[in-house]
Amino acid sequence: MDSIEKAIRSAFEKGDPSERAYREKVYRSAFAALDRALQSNPNVTQDMVARRRQALSTTISAIESEFLPAVPAVEPTTRRHETVEPQAPQSASARAEPSFEPTLAGEERDSASRPDYRDDEIDPGVYVPNARPPRRSRSWVATLVTIAVVALVGIGAWWLLAPPGPESFPRPTEDAEDFTPEPTEPGAPPRVIGADNLDDWIVVFDPADPTTVTAPGDSGAEVMDDDGEQFIRIRSGSSGAPILFDVGQGVLEQVAGRRTVFNIEARAQEGEETQISVDCSLGELGDCGRKRYAVGVTREEFLFEIELPSVEPGAGGTIAINPDIENGGKSVDIYAIRVTPAQ
Repeated sequence: MDSIEKAIRSAFEKGDPSERAYREKVYRSAFAALDRALQSNPNVTQDMVARRRQALSTTISAIESEFLPAVPAVEPTTRRHETVEPQAPQSASARAEPSFEPTLAGEERDSASRPDYRDDEIDPGVYVPNARPPRRSRSWVATLVTIAVVALVGIGAWWLLAPPGPESFPRPTEDAEDFTPEPTEPGAPPRVIGADNLDDWIVVFDPADPTTVTAPGDSGAEVMDDDGEQFIRIRSGSSGAPILFDVGQGVLEQVAGRRTVFNIEARAQEGEETQISVDCSLGELGDCGRKRYAVGVTREEFLFEIELPSVEPGAGGTIAINPDIENGGKSVDIYAIRVTPAQ
């Protein structure tokens, strides 16, 4: 099972996938996320766009085929043969039709005397042993296969052409390299974090331990509570200094030499949607480049994937988050930061 299929199936677990409307919402969100990622990178060619959309469409068609209603089995028609009594043989001089009597061993016939077995000369009342009725026992199988293929092609085309709806799918980074449905290229779409697979993730930041967070200069970080759930609200000042989250050396040692997915759970304040930037410094393992995300008021998961070299980290690292790249003083709530090997 590839990464994009895992992401879609995990999104199904957050609702009722038996409802067609819910599945459509997840599929449209997947295409919308892919389109945003591709449009934000001017270096992506039309061929790459078509190839990535086709890969996503193929995956969705395969998943959707599991929800097609089962077709009742059709019992094959039983053929009945009615035995026809052969007519009494006629004399050689009075024969108008060819004779079907068996020939004797060693008998030779002149080719000129052989009757012409044309269809219009055979009496329907004569039983012909070699005549076979048309075979129809498997015609229903071919019909069902054709219907299934047409349905899958139609579903795939519909998802491609349907307008994007409300987003319920985790947003990828706006760098197209970090959202590629093909596992052979760096940046296959990361998995969705759900209650059933949190054990696969390594915690980088938990609001219960704010000592791993540093707010330099005029930036700020404050642990808060909302309905019994903690988060840390970060804000950058006019200087634009980012807030730093420590990544322990032990964490880096577990993911060194592997393709790794980072996940940041965050939301913006009501009426203060913002764009954030994410940078990271991972010791001897290098950095992750700068990532940008549009953060809304709904709590979402923002993911990026990088390939880490197989070396000793030598020390811990940091993830730097600027909650407002326009330096407008907007804040962002961070619920968790996690990391996991992608393969």
